[in-house]
Order: sequence, then structure tokens, then C-alpha cells
Amino acid sequence: MLRVAVPNKGVLSEPAAAMLAESGYRQRRSTKDLAVYDPDSDTEFFYLRPRDIAVYVAAGTLDVGITGRDMLMETTPTDGAGAAAVEDMQLGFGRSSFRFAAPADSEIDRLGDLEGARIATAYPGLLERYLDEAGIKASVVKLDGAVETACRLGVADAVCDVVETGTTLRAAGLRIIGEPVLTSEAILVRRAGAEEIPAVAQLRRRLRGVLVARQYVMLDYDCPDDILAEATAITPGLEGATVSALQTEGWSAVRAMVQQSDTNRVMDELWELGARAILVTSIHACRI
Repeated sequence: MLRVAVPNKGVLSEPAAAMLAESGYRQRRSTKDLAVYDPDSDTEFFYLRPRDIAVYVAAGTLDVGITGRDMLMETTPTDGAGAAAVEDMQLGFGRSSFRFAAPADSEIDRLGDLEGARIATAYPGLLERYLDEAGIKASVVKLDGAVETACRLGVADAVCDVVETGTTLRAAGLRIIGEPVLTSEAILVRRAGAEEIPAVAQLRRRLRGVLVARQYVMLDYDCPDDILAEATAITPGLEGATVSALQTEGWSAVRAMVQQSDTNRVMDELWELGARAILVTSIHACRI
């Protein structure tokens, strides 16, 4: 039986459950459910705090889990001792960045100004690792939860927090300092050195199929044979377009996958070239 950890709350919770459901796995009907068994795939899902998921996977209690890259790095041992979880696959949602911020009226304008400062964070392990690598000597103020008020309350000179847009930091009178310490997103994690099992490979294929289905659409169109080479150059597909002869002499039907973000541009180019009956359909699932 495959054992999978899923976030039970936070910004990753609903997107993770939706992605697993699109992959054909049964998911919980109520947030009160802490475990769900899917008999069709012989998989059990455990709904845990995102911060704990990498810990359970590293210990081998669970086979794989979905969490944030920031959560994985926060729980990874800094001394390399003991078992660890590692990133296995990017899942394309929950993107954020781990950044420094300081009060708008402070004299902290760049990373070098953090020397000797008090920095509040809910990710002390990640921050301490970064400061050591950057050669910055600063005091880490460990907080549990929101840290944007730490400067106003006088317990820190700056903060380091995970943000999506930075709006919350700006609303608290802070300004972002320097480049991101880390760029995070939802990832699939597994135990370092764990033996590959068929159920994990199947899960990975299904998740990848959902990612591709979300990024691509199926494009069908009719095309005069004399412009077929130019048209298929616009829509090469993943491994080549599918071309079939139409009943009308001198015309062919073409089918190809195209990037969803490019759909309207591609349709315009095909129309101007002379293609007609251009249709776009969604892809619900695939194996590439």
C-alpha cells in the first residue's frame, strides 16, 4: 500500500487535494477526516501539517508527501546527520519567495546592513543556514506564525518571511530588501535513498499528466495541403502533429497539442495562413 502525506491546511491544502483528485485518487469529503483510503489504487492519504510532512517522509513512516520547498528546507538537518526527505517533483502551484524586509524608515537598505541585526522569522532553520552561507552575523528571533508585526512591536529590526506578492509586508509598513533567499512552490518529496516502488512511479506519472493537461490544449483545424508544412510548423505538437486527409480533395485535418497560453496567438496565425474550422478543446488527463 502506498502512503501519501497531504497538507491539511494552508495555501497548499486545496490545490494539492484538487490535483490528486484530477489524478484519479479519492480524497476526503470533510476537513475533519485525517486519513482516507482509496481502494482502487491501494493508496492511503494522511492529512498533516505542511511543516510536518517532510519529517514523516524522512523517517520512512510515509512513502511520499506534498509540501512546500520552504517547509522541506526548514526541516532538513543542517549537519547532514540522519535521514532526510528530498525534492522529487515540482507541482506548479503555491509559488512564493522567502525574503528579507525592514521598516520603510529604517537604515537597512541592503543585505549587508543586516549585520548585527535582530531578524524575526517563522523559519529559523532556513534563515540560519542562509546567514551562515552569506557570512552575515545576526540574531534570529524565532516566532510561530505571522512575523510582520515584529518590528513594530520592537522585538526585531527586520523580518524574513515567505511571501506571495509582498502585499502583507507593505501593509505592515515594511519594504523588501535584496533578492529572494529562496523561491518556493509545492513539491512532491520522498525519502533520500528510498527504493523506487511502482505505486510511486504511477503517482508521479499521474501528477505529471495533470500538469501537462493544465498547460496544454488540443487544437484541431482544416488546412489546404499547399500550406500544410507551414501550418504544422506553427503547431508541431509534442512529437509531431496528427494529419489526416479530408474528403475534400486538397485539404487535410490537423490535430496537435499547443501551450494553453499560446492558444489565441496560434489560432490567429493559422487563420491568416489559410486554415479554417479551428477548434480548441481542453485536455482532462494524459500520459506523456
